[in-house]
Amino acid sequence: MIGRMTHGSRDALRLLASRHLSPVDAEKWIGLLRPGVRLEVATGSDDVAGRLGGLPALPTAAEWPVREGHGPLSFIASIDCARLSVAALDMDLPAAGTLLFFYFDGQLDDGDALVLAEDRESWAGARVLHVAADEEVAERGAPAGLKPYPVVPLTARVEMTATEPWHPSMRAAFAPAAPLGNRYDHPVCSQEFLDALWEFDDEVGHRIGGHAHSVQNPVELEIAEAVLDGEVSWDDPRLSEEAGGWVLLAQFDSEEAADMMWGDAGALYWLIRPEDLAERRFERAMFTWQCG
Repeated sequence: MIGRMTHGSRDALRLLASRHLSPVDAEKWIGLLRPGVRLEVATGSDDVAGRLGGLPALPTAAEWPVREGHGPLSFIASIDCARLSVAALDMDLPAAGTLLFFYFDGQLDDGDALVLAEDRESWAGARVLHVAADEEVAERGAPAGLKPYPVVPLTARVEMTATEPWHPSMRAAFAPAAPLGNRYDHPVCSQEFLDALWEFDDEVGHRIGGHAHSVQNPVELEIAEAVLDGEVSWDDPRLSEEAGGWVLLAQFDSEEAADMMWGDAGALYWLIRPEDLAERRFERAMFTWQCG
């Protein structure tokens, strides 16, 4: 099968597209692919690019992230930017330093206060920090009441990523007049092509950059709706425009090895505007999560 020969390569995806789409449509579809970094559980002699769980190495002057009125956030992952082959990506990710991801996971309140994109008051429940390579850091013990997740080392490799045909960028390319977020009459929406894509890659997985692998509707639409305060309908062009202004920073899937289960086998997503990423304004990253 294609996916097992050269999984995640442009050539493998080109071959897949050529089997189901016209030459013109296949080239257009290939042009919408984006490079991303797949993070997989490291084994044996794999180079380690980061880890899930454990304890974070925070700058000595930094405080542990807290959701005011609720308590400290749990530490989810640490990613070493220097080990991500950032030059191969199409986003301005830092070439050095460490990305730290925190999330209010319900340990302190039995999941009562959810972190939801549509609830502005909950936004402080997810945080991403960039620690510069030259900052003085020290491993920080978990605050009272939080149990650290088991450490799971991650290895990284660059791959090409596709997105669902109802993603705003795909809709704009193949059926700009079609209803947002729904199937439309085009071969990229055919069940045969969708099944081939699912067979090629049916896991959300852990990822930096590239297209998000959404569990439900495109996560960019969730973020756009939240930013616009839910005040626009899905046929309002402002929603598509806003969704197109966000890129995936990171996604972390449920992971048995790390005792991480996000809802019903769901995933956590952090997105950011390219201009904020370029200015290293990680405090402006937005968060959402989805599950089946």
